[in-house]
Amino acid sequence: MPTPSMEDYLERIYQLIESKGYARVSDIAETLEVHPSSVTKMVQKLDKQEYLVYEKYRGLILTAKGKKIGKRLVYRHELLENFMRIIGVEHEHIYTDVEGIEHHLSWDAIDRIGDIVQYFEEDPKRVENLREVQSKNEQEKLED
Repeated sequence: MPTPSMEDYLERIYQLIESKGYARVSDIAETLEVHPSSVTKMVQKLDKQEYLVYEKYRGLILTAKGKKIGKRLVYRHELLENFMRIIGVEHEHIYTDVEGIEHHLSWDAIDRIGDIVQYFEEDPKRVENLREVQSKNEQEKLED
């Protein structure tokens, strides 16, 4: 399995290829806010581990293995963002919170979170009920 840092790169490369049709070192560096030299080093590592094929000055393509992992990582990220929205995390905290936890959860935990998201999405009344509980708890905090 890739390291958390490798996962961040694979996730971003997958997203860039899906949206633009390609991913250049400069694009990856810009979106991850790192130096192009750091991207080149990581891309070379990912190439060695057969997640992608990298040719200097020509670009890169994800292998089947890289696409599969990239797609799964994007799913994980989006699922966790959706989960955070459902449970009422403030919008400005969601991205940072997801980035902070996504590498520390097992795929079993991700699957269970997926079950919870599905449970709430299947019946919007459930989200309303959750908001009522949260509102009650907030009110109780203010009274203490």
